[in-house]
Amino acid sequence: LFRSSGAAPAEELMALDEVLQRFAQVDPVKAELVNLRYFAGLSEQETADVLGISRATASRYWKFARAWLIQALEE
Repeated sequence: LFRSSGAAPAEELMALDEVLQRFAQVDPVKAELVNLRYFAGLSEQETADVLGISRATASRYWKFARAWLIQALEE
């Protein structure tokens, strides 16, 4: 999950979009980070630069966001 190595089936993208919208209500910055990393394909450093945060913070946010979204997708 969350690897940009090819097109995901439409159903998976729809499910991801749904939980990402819920996540954006809870934590908009981390949701934007997911959009930048997963959909725009930015690196961790590029994402940190866009959001104006450190690379270490971007890494922590990415780990948290992935865990939150994976859990939400499994529900």
